[in-house]
Amino acid sequence: MQSNPLIIALDFADKKDVDSFLNRFDDEKLFVKVGMELFYREGPSLVYSLKEMGHHVFLDLKLHDIPHTVKRAMTQLAKLEVDLVNVHAMGGVAMMEAAAEGLDIGTQSGQKTMCIAVTQLTSTSEEVMKNEQGITGSLPDHVLHLCKQVRKAKLDGVVCSALEVPMIQAAVGSPLYTVTPGIRRISDRNNDQHRVVTPQQAREYGSDAIVVGRGVTRAEDPLTAYKLYETEWREFIYDRENC
Repeated sequence: MQSNPLIIALDFADKKDVDSFLNRFDDEKLFVKVGMELFYREGPSLVYSLKEMGHHVFLDLKLHDIPHTVKRAMTQLAKLEVDLVNVHAMGGVAMMEAAAEGLDIGTQSGQKTMCIAVTQLTSTSEEVMKNEQGITGSLPDHVLHLCKQVRKAKLDGVVCSALEVPMIQAAVGSPLYTVTPGIRRISDRNNDQHRVVTPQQAREYGSDAIVVGRGVTRAEDPLTAYKLYETEWREFIYDRENC
């Protein structure tokens, strides 16, 4: 898998819109995220098409069900040979362990799909967590609790806010691969995200990968917007590695 990828969220309604978007990138090989809306509309054929074009794929379905069901679902998803899949950490340790078992069973080639777990969505505020989810304590404390459950289940990493990465890496022990959405350049709007950082801040906090959506997909010139995000992300990595 790419080192420190910038993942583009393909938040489109159907393959026609995806093709229209990707055609703006010529032969650029991207790391893309396929979420529920698009996968439920197009199914596995879209994933195969993206892979044939040479793109890396994060299949973002956030599985959350009883362990047996998640295990069987992951066995099927493993056959798509995507780079990343995920579950929801609040499904519990047994469910996450079942997900990993399903991936092992379904893997048909030498490529191992990484499995990561969603902690709290970046659209979730502490007020929502307390008043609507009924979870006491602070938002960072609950994220850290979930990360420890992910480590116990031996998954590869987590989806979290970049703001939480330093705390997670300091407290959990052996590193978890951190995929961080809620990335916006200073000139972009936050929309429905609450815990938002810039590409440079994400890398400074220690994110392993960032996910960018509307900042690129809804831009007037998506390729130029992508290059701006990529430059900010990559230049900061280069500066840090060579300082």
